[in-house]
Amino acid sequence: MTDSFREGGVRVRERRDEDLDVCAELLRVVHEQAGYPINWPAHPRGWLTPASRLGCWVAELDGRVVGHVVLTAVGERAEVERLFVDPTVTRKGIGRRLLDHCVTAAAGFGRELSLEVVDNRGAAVHLYRRAGWTETTRTPIDWGGEHATELIRFSPPART
Repeated sequence: MTDSFREGGVRVRERRDEDLDVCAELLRVVHEQAGYPINWPAHPRGWLTPASRLGCWVAELDGRVVGHVVLTAVGERAEVERLFVDPTVTRKGIGRRLLDHCVTAAAGFGRELSLEVVDNRGAAVHLYRRAGWTETTRTPIDWGGEHATELIRFSPPART
């Protein structure tokens, strides 16, 4: 799916191979400052490119990569994964634009969409709720250590 749109100075486009180093470094900053992902991956570039991906996109602001998201196939469904935004540009609607892009892409693939987040991600949970996503379930986890005890599943807002 080749899709790109620009709104408010932010452009969402397909991620290219040459973006991976920038995305991996941005992921490190997000991990250090915001604790995402909760467990640092042994191979960040590979983690950013799961085999089950339907698409990978980045958000650019003034030509600089400032966000990332992956849409993966989970059976017949799609799931938002690997969503993060540069901490220096949060609260500018970038995460919301990446989420909206996934809603559109999943519809284009004819798949129902969802996402999961660990309960330590207060800012992420607030983003999803502000964007109209609805919490559907909570599942206990044992891999979050003292930082997270539940996995929260969300469904997207109804399409109009």
